[in-house]
Amino acid sequence: MTFITKKLGDDGEEIAVQYLLDNGYEILERKYVSHKKEVDIIAKSPDDVLVFVEVKTRSNDNFGEPEYALTKSKQKSIIRVAEEYLYEKDIVDTSVRFDVIGIEFGEDGEPEINHLEHAFMKW
Repeated sequence: MTFITKKLGDDGEEIAVQYLLDNGYEILERKYVSHKKEVDIIAKSPDDVLVFVEVKTRSNDNFGEPEYALTKSKQKSIIRVAEEYLYEKDIVDTSVRFDVIGIEFGEDGEPEINHLEHAFMKW
Protein backbone atom coordinates (compact mmCIF):
# COMPACT_ATOMS: atom_id res chain seq x y z
CA MET A 1 0.00 0.00 0.00
CA THR A 2 1.43 3.35 -0.99
CA PHE A 3 1.54 6.36 1.30
CA ILE A 4 -1.00 8.16 -0.89
CA THR A 5 -3.42 5.22 -0.77
CA LYS A 6 -3.05 4.91 3.01
CA LYS A 7 -3.57 8.66 3.48
CA LEU A 8 -6.67 8.56 1.28
CA GLY A 9 -8.05 5.67 3.34
CA ASP A 10 -7.24 7.39 6.64
CA ASP A 11 -8.87 10.62 5.44
CA GLY A 12 -11.95 8.63 4.41
CA GLU A 13 -12.19 6.98 7.81
CA GLU A 14 -11.97 10.37 9.55
CA ILE A 15 -14.79 11.68 7.37
CA ALA A 16 -16.85 8.54 8.05
CA VAL A 17 -16.37 8.88 11.82
CA GLN A 18 -17.46 12.52 11.72
CA TYR A 19 -20.45 11.60 9.55
CA LEU A 20 -21.52 8.92 12.02
CA LEU A 21 -21.09 11.26 15.00
CA ASP A 22 -23.10 13.96 13.22
CA ASN A 23 -25.87 11.39 12.71
CA GLY A 24 -26.11 10.37 16.36
CA TYR A 25 -23.85 7.31 16.40
CA GLU A 26 -21.49 6.56 19.28
CA ILE A 27 -18.05 5.40 18.14
CA LEU A 28 -16.95 2.38 20.20
CA GLU A 29 -13.83 1.29 18.32
CA ARG A 30 -11.68 2.35 15.40
CA LYS A 31 -9.46 0.00 13.42
CA TYR A 32 -10.41 -2.89 15.66
CA VAL A 33 -8.10 -5.85 15.01
CA SER A 34 -8.63 -9.48 15.94
CA HIS A 35 -6.49 -12.35 14.65
CA LYS A 36 -4.90 -10.10 12.00
CA LYS A 37 -8.30 -9.12 10.62
CA GLU A 38 -9.68 -5.61 10.94
CA VAL A 39 -12.92 -3.67 10.89
CA ASP A 40 -12.69 0.07 10.35
CA ILE A 41 -15.33 1.31 12.78
CA ILE A 42 -17.57 -0.24 15.43
CA ALA A 43 -20.39 2.05 16.48
CA LYS A 44 -23.70 2.11 18.31
CA SER A 45 -26.52 3.53 16.20
CA PRO A 46 -29.08 5.99 17.58
CA ASP A 47 -31.55 3.10 17.80
CA ASP A 48 -29.08 0.97 19.83
CA VAL A 49 -27.88 -1.36 17.06
CA LEU A 50 -24.23 -2.44 17.13
CA VAL A 51 -22.86 -1.52 13.71
CA PHE A 52 -19.68 -2.83 12.11
CA VAL A 53 -18.64 -0.37 9.41
CA GLU A 54 -16.28 -0.84 6.48
CA VAL A 55 -15.13 2.40 4.87
CA LYS A 56 -14.21 2.47 1.19
CA THR A 57 -12.63 5.65 -0.17
CA ARG A 58 -11.80 6.60 -3.74
CA SER A 59 -10.31 9.68 -5.35
CA ASN A 60 -12.47 9.12 -8.44
CA ASP A 61 -15.00 6.67 -9.86
CA ASN A 62 -12.75 5.09 -12.48
CA PHE A 63 -13.22 1.71 -10.79
CA GLY A 64 -16.86 2.19 -9.81
CA GLU A 65 -18.49 3.49 -6.68
CA PRO A 66 -16.38 2.72 -3.61
CA GLU A 67 -19.17 1.28 -1.48
CA TYR A 68 -19.61 -1.57 -3.97
CA ALA A 69 -15.96 -2.64 -3.80
CA LEU A 70 -16.41 -4.95 -0.81
CA THR A 71 -15.45 -8.51 -1.74
CA LYS A 72 -17.07 -11.64 -0.31
CA SER A 73 -13.73 -12.45 1.32
CA LYS A 74 -13.66 -9.08 3.10
CA GLN A 75 -17.29 -9.55 4.17
CA LYS A 76 -16.39 -12.90 5.75
CA SER A 77 -13.41 -11.28 7.45
CA ILE A 78 -15.58 -8.52 8.95
CA ILE A 79 -18.14 -11.08 10.14
CA ARG A 80 -15.37 -13.07 11.84
CA VAL A 81 -14.07 -9.95 13.58
CA ALA A 82 -17.62 -9.09 14.67
CA GLU A 83 -18.10 -12.56 16.15
CA GLU A 84 -14.80 -12.27 18.03
CA TYR A 85 -15.68 -8.77 19.25
CA LEU A 86 -19.04 -9.92 20.59
CA TYR A 87 -17.39 -12.86 22.33
CA GLU A 88 -14.52 -10.79 23.77
CA LYS A 89 -16.86 -8.10 25.10
CA ASP A 90 -19.43 -10.69 26.28
CA ILE A 91 -22.17 -8.98 24.28
CA VAL A 92 -25.37 -10.99 23.92
CA ASP A 93 -28.94 -10.21 22.94
CA THR A 94 -28.12 -7.19 20.83
CA SER A 95 -28.95 -6.33 17.25
CA VAL A 96 -25.98 -6.26 14.88
CA ARG A 97 -25.68 -4.68 11.45
CA PHE A 98 -22.98 -4.53 8.78
CA ASP A 99 -22.70 -1.22 6.93
CA VAL A 100 -20.45 0.20 4.26
CA ILE A 101 -19.66 3.88 3.93
CA GLY A 102 -18.38 4.86 0.51
CA ILE A 103 -16.52 8.14 0.18
CA GLU A 104 -15.58 9.58 -3.16
CA PHE A 105 -13.71 12.82 -3.59
CA GLY A 106 -15.02 14.95 -6.43
CA GLU A 107 -12.97 17.14 -8.73
CA ASP A 108 -13.54 20.00 -6.30
CA GLY A 109 -11.97 17.93 -3.50
CA GLU A 110 -15.22 17.68 -1.56
CA PRO A 111 -16.19 14.22 -0.34
CA GLU A 112 -19.44 12.60 -1.35
CA ILE A 113 -20.66 10.16 1.30
CA ASN A 114 -22.90 7.17 0.63
CA HIS A 115 -23.93 5.14 3.68
CA LEU A 116 -25.29 1.68 2.90
CA GLU A 117 -27.01 0.25 5.95
CA HIS A 118 -27.39 -3.54 6.02
CA ALA A 119 -24.85 -3.74 3.20
CA PHE A 120 -24.41 -7.45 3.79
CA MET A 121 -25.58 -10.07 6.21
CA LYS A 122 -24.03 -12.83 8.23
CA TRP A 123 -26.27 -15.54 6.83
